[in-house]
Amino acid sequence: MTDTELLFMSATKAAALIRRKKLSPVEYVDAALSAADRLQPKLNCFMTITAEQAREAAKAAEQAVMTGQRLGPLHGIPVGVKDLLPTKGVRTTFGSVAFADHVPDRDDVLVTRLRTAGAIMIGKTTTPEFGIKGQTDGPIFGVTRNPWNPERTPGGSSGGAAASVAAGIGPIGLGSDGAGSTRIPAACCGLVGLKGTTGAVPYQEARDAFGNVIAAGPLTRTIADCAVMHAALGGDDSMDPWTANAAPIGKLAPALLSQDLSGVRIGYLSRSAAPKIAEDVLKGVRASLDVLAGLGAEVEEVNADIDWMSEHQRALYLSSIANNLGSVVERFGDKTDRVLRAYVAAGKKYDIAAYIAAINARTRLFRAIQGLFETYDFLVSPTVTRTALDADFDGAASIVEVDGEPVGPTQPAFTGFVYPFNLTGHPALAVPSGWGADGLPTSVQIIGPRHGDSGVLRLGALLEQARPWADRTPGLVSH
Repeated sequence: MTDTELLFMSATKAAALIRRKKLSPVEYVDAALSAADRLQPKLNCFMTITAEQAREAAKAAEQAVMTGQRLGPLHGIPVGVKDLLPTKGVRTTFGSVAFADHVPDRDDVLVTRLRTAGAIMIGKTTTPEFGIKGQTDGPIFGVTRNPWNPERTPGGSSGGAAASVAAGIGPIGLGSDGAGSTRIPAACCGLVGLKGTTGAVPYQEARDAFGNVIAAGPLTRTIADCAVMHAALGGDDSMDPWTANAAPIGKLAPALLSQDLSGVRIGYLSRSAAPKIAEDVLKGVRASLDVLAGLGAEVEEVNADIDWMSEHQRALYLSSIANNLGSVVERFGDKTDRVLRAYVAAGKKYDIAAYIAAINARTRLFRAIQGLFETYDFLVSPTVTRTALDADFDGAASIVEVDGEPVGPTQPAFTGFVYPFNLTGHPALAVPSGWGADGLPTSVQIIGPRHGDSGVLRLGALLEQARPWADRTPGLVSH
């Protein structure tokens, strides 16, 4: 087996080989760490590489195999963990100068669940300061780059996790998604990224547990890996009130058990708050819809008049940043990300009336989307409106161009299709849909009813079977 074959093997296949004693966890983790050492200078996707701890865990994993111990579904699998999630004894910076030397005394529950499933953390992956934007760069670590083209961003805020998986530095990464932060990097890097139903996976790091819009989740190269990881992460947690009755995967509708999708109704969301969609992105979406229609699904464009609450979204997002992170800007000033400073300044302009109006708009958006699921079983849309932005894109001042036309700031001009489903809590899956005119990946998003995570994964699996993507590898990896 070549190094490329090993590094780009799916987690499910690698775990099966490990269980059958045909792949050594020690050799596997060593290969991932060697790839990290080789590619880190080019990609800058890790804040910290935990080589010593990973090698010790790999030895223990190998011993468990040899002695016949019970093995988890991700036994021996290398994983990168986004640097927003605390890891005991391992520096966790949140991408910020305020926590540059912070070493937690606890693991986040999701890190614990990954370890229980047998996964081996090989490092903490980069995130913009406090995960606030859709590109991955920051004052304390520089710029993270896209393996498909280092001049482009891997997206954000889980950009380090996405770049590492796309480059073959472990088959899975743990991201988080508060406004598209798993799906945006998945789209930019040609990966599968899932934001599950709110509560399917616990999120202990939310400041507002009851108003939480953040869902941690997988970044993977295959649907099967995404499903296995999502199931390992999910389940009830006493610290997250949304998890009380939430099944990690949910029930799979009988209509999805075969490849005959007759009777399945799919609504195509051709518009949102985003003003323009690139032609190559649209081509990928249409090709994906054609696959589903070819399997018997009834596909039609959604004509409902939905208020995508673009201004209200900004009110919720920016006022939250201003109130939660304003003290960091006050303390550290120009040492913080200029986008963070701009967002704090903008957020301070909203008053309580604007915030309450935004909360009410969120309820209206939720009910509008719920209403669509009375007609459709699933919704399909672009994930983002174009391929990856430039690596040096300035989220505070730059304007997104789509097909050469300046159209506006990143939200909603780039990410207008993703944030709404954080606000409504519906599961949303980003999967590759093809390749843009510039050679970078394009992506399609599948949205399901709440607790219908299994359904969006099933549709993703059908697209993966019809239009496979995981066999392509970035040229950077071999150079």
